[in-house]
Amino acid sequence: MTKKEIILTQDLTKKYSGFTALEKLNLVIHQNDCVGFLGPNGAGKTTAIKILTGLLFPTSGTAQLFGYDVTKDLKLGLANVGTVVETPEFFPHFNPKEILSYFGRLRGLSHQTIQERTKQVLELVHMTEWSQKKIGKFSKGMKQRISLAAALLHDPDLIILDEPTSGLDPRGMIEIRNIIKSLKKQNKTIFMSSHLLAETQEVCDKIALIDRGKLMHFDRIDLINNKTGHESIIIELVKLPTQLQISEISKFDGVKNVKLDSTELIVEFSGDKKQKAEFLIMIQKLGLQVVSFSTIESNLEALYMDLITDSVG
Repeated sequence: MTKKEIILTQDLTKKYSGFTALEKLNLVIHQNDCVGFLGPNGAGKTTAIKILTGLLFPTSGTAQLFGYDVTKDLKLGLANVGTVVETPEFFPHFNPKEILSYFGRLRGLSHQTIQERTKQVLELVHMTEWSQKKIGKFSKGMKQRISLAAALLHDPDLIILDEPTSGLDPRGMIEIRNIIKSLKKQNKTIFMSSHLLAETQEVCDKIALIDRGKLMHFDRIDLINNKTGHESIIIELVKLPTQLQISEISKFDGVKNVKLDSTELIVEFSGDKKQKAEFLIMIQKLGLQVVSFSTIESNLEALYMDLITDSVG
């Protein structure tokens, strides 16, 4: 069964005097997709999101949400959408319950629905205990969680997030990512911009890679990571391995190449998690003392760097 198209852009372009922020963006995002809109700062991510949410008009091309052209039927297009665009700011003397009540009334929700959904979304973003505290005293991460709660108040099917972890400390970033993961489990469609590779890989199922206003690549992350069938692993050791030990490591099924850099082995490896665990056991049986064993590069990272470098050149 074909999934419904939730976001559709066709040749979407935004130009300013002497500058093209977005050039002929063509995207199709289906129901229940979780797509990372990935690219460096200034790539055109926010421009595209602002057009989708009615904050900017395109120079040419079209953008649709749920089949509605956002330049003509914005209210209908956004009716089933929750958005967080840029850094949220609220009336500092309001508390979260008051803010959510205000947004709920703007959405036309009934008093009972506002009360029920306020309780649910505050629990989801882990802000229940702060529900009656003044927002002016909140950290940026707490404000970000309240903005997410406001976006989710009307239980939308599509959630659009512009750099949701930008400027947060590590703990705040983890909290926001965990909330997004919980939304995926609710079968929400998520379109999330980010310039962070690790964040995109951890949360999203697909990536749309953009640079200098142009879409460079759009695919499922698992397909990207399976294209070459290998990953690079860095193994930090207490002391240098012997040539015999390196030779034995090279013979292990799944090892494509071995390089020695100081007390670190860099291994190009092909295999699943079980094979990787067996590989680690084998290294230890060779008498090598392992300090750390971790993946240092994925095919997504290689693709990202290749495409961004090519576009700059």
